[in-house]
Amino acid sequence: MSVCLDRSSLVKQIYTASTQTAPPSPQRAAQPEDSASPPNTPGHSRELRALEKCLQFVKFANIEEDTPSYHRRYDFFVSQFSAMCHSTHEDPETRTRIRVAGIKGLQGVVRKTVNDELQAIIWEPQHMDKLIPSMLFNMQDNDDSDRAGGEENPAALAESCFRELLGRAAYGNMNNAVRPVLVHLDNHRLWDPNEFAVSCFRIIMYSIQAQHSHHVIQQVLNHLDTHSKNTPRVRAGIVQVLLETVAIAAKGSVGPTVLEVFNTLLKHLRMSVDFELGEGSRRNSGTSLSSGRVKENEERIVQNAIIQTIGFFGGNLPDYQRAEVMMFIMGKVPVYGTPCHTLDTVKIGHQGTKRIQTMLLSSLIMVTSGFKCKTISAGLPAAFLEPLCSISLMEDSELRQLVLEILHNIIDRHDNRAKLRGIRIIPNVAALKIKREKISKQDVGFMKKHGQQLYRHIYLGCKEDDNVQKNFELLFTALALLTIELANEEVVIDLIRLSLALQDMALANEENMPMFIRCGIMALVAAYLNFLSQMIANPAFCQHVSKVIELRNMDAPYLLPEHVFREKCVLPESLDCEDRAMYFQTADLADALSGPGYNAERLAIPYVPQVTDEDRLTRRKSFVDTISLQVDILSNCLPDQSTLAEEITFETLKKAIDTTGLEEQERERRRQVMEKFQKAPFEEIAAHCESKANMLHDRLAQIFELTIRPPPSPSGTVTVTSGHAQYQSVPVYEMKFPDLCVY
Repeated sequence: MSVCLDRSSLVKQIYTASTQTAPPSPQRAAQPEDSASPPNTPGHSRELRALEKCLQFVKFANIEEDTPSYHRRYDFFVSQFSAMCHSTHEDPETRTRIRVAGIKGLQGVVRKTVNDELQAIIWEPQHMDKLIPSMLFNMQDNDDSDRAGGEENPAALAESCFRELLGRAAYGNMNNAVRPVLVHLDNHRLWDPNEFAVSCFRIIMYSIQAQHSHHVIQQVLNHLDTHSKNTPRVRAGIVQVLLETVAIAAKGSVGPTVLEVFNTLLKHLRMSVDFELGEGSRRNSGTSLSSGRVKENEERIVQNAIIQTIGFFGGNLPDYQRAEVMMFIMGKVPVYGTPCHTLDTVKIGHQGTKRIQTMLLSSLIMVTSGFKCKTISAGLPAAFLEPLCSISLMEDSELRQLVLEILHNIIDRHDNRAKLRGIRIIPNVAALKIKREKISKQDVGFMKKHGQQLYRHIYLGCKEDDNVQKNFELLFTALALLTIELANEEVVIDLIRLSLALQDMALANEENMPMFIRCGIMALVAAYLNFLSQMIANPAFCQHVSKVIELRNMDAPYLLPEHVFREKCVLPESLDCEDRAMYFQTADLADALSGPGYNAERLAIPYVPQVTDEDRLTRRKSFVDTISLQVDILSNCLPDQSTLAEEITFETLKKAIDTTGLEEQERERRRQVMEKFQKAPFEEIAAHCESKANMLHDRLAQIFELTIRPPPSPSGTVTVTSGHAQYQSVPVYEMKFPDLCVY
């Protein structure tokens, strides 16, 4: 041990003596009188002697010691070697040799201290603030990388030392090792462009131990918060660095930072929208148009980087964590009429709300991409499905497209969506080689519980006036995926009823839809029934569908997808409802499915969307629901007939005596009720009973509210006047007791 102590002190003394005659720091080495000396001058020889002393310390650092040192400190060497790493000598060869010697010296300090438990002081900020920037400075300066000859490359040597230092970092030292990197990138303005920043954090993530990855992510998130008001390009650079870190750490241990990553990114997404919209309002008030557009485009870069990071991180998480992230993001999507926990949509207005909705749904598409849930109920729980379907009712075609793509990602568990891309009459479905499995009991239960909800949103989504070709393509894919993944015999009947209801809606046109929408619905129904007929392999069903499609090809091509979605397709002024051969007939389809397995009688019951509260949430009401609501309101608002004063005449007395007509009406009403409960779908009966139960509950609540009062007290009631409590006594003879209490 004494030999090592003497050797360390000897090296330090030799280095000190040499630096007293040689330039003590890189700054002095860069002065003109030293750098201008010719190679054979005494100044040049002093520099060479200093380099030799550095190499002596490197040899000392490579000596393995059996016992630790209690008194040895390396502060002096860290300072001197760091100064050498920043050498700016004018002679390139001399500058390279000085930097290489300084890097080797720091590498020797690292090797000598990191394995010594008594030298943990090397990880303190005062030393890391010198070590890390010295290495990054040489990694950043690649001017010497292409030099010819056998000289060592400072950049490669610094990177090797940097990797070695990070690989030895323990749990408690990670923050001190990452913080100087962020400070260096700030001081040298390396976030825009950020190629070097990305390279640095790739090195960090691949060098540290996997269980420490969340420390690095946390540091970058905190740094993003500190730069929340910086320029868009700087924020975008930090977000892209975060993308690189989470891309590497996503398949490893990310610790408790999963939701924190998304929470921070969503917060900055909202801030970016605020900045963009704020710039837009200021631009309208008189700022430069060109500068405003540049600012807006830069904010779009930040937003795209955030969305890409959210999607990539969520897409690489395990399935159980991905489901939690999907619920978390959906909880941030603002929906009209519902409270939004984190995104205040009052200040940003309709335009900002739509932007946030679009971006969050786009990130959900990336998160759900490749998601293979074992059961649909795990991928579409009620807490996720209801707000998602509510967004699908909004009057914006782009939002509806995003919702359908999210549904496709979750429902398509066998990667069949690419085979169904586009809307067309598929001549041979078997050639697509559709992959499917037997429907599980869990999926059957899901369709019994939530199937009507999915049918309703497909039905209402078809009749939107702003639908374009992509909307109909996505609707066709949604129907096809439901058939492949979730369709048993009962679901097939429901899907056929839905298709026939869409056809009737387009023919009746009670909502004055544009002709393009009506023809698009007809084309959608034709494409889907053609697909369904081949999937269930029913010859009579296929024959009827093929016959209708053949007649349309000859006489009404605008009712087929290959023609109506062309740019110059000629649309008719009206649809001929009398030509029954052009349309799919319920009776023919029922006859085709009259065999075993299918309850064809249900086809005679028209499909009607169930009544829900989603129209209220989205500020919209469908035509059917509006009629039902009007009927309920009118029936509830009618006055009691027994209280009306009616004029008594001979005719009224005669009608009162003659009860035969009333008995017939009562029998007819009972027959209709029995028939309804025998043939109506279970969902329709449940919805009817639920509405009656809700009405009864409301009436009971009103009665309880009127009857339940606080009991009277002879001591009176308490009133506060001028800050003092006063009691107003009530005489007993003035109290009004219930009848049951009086005897």
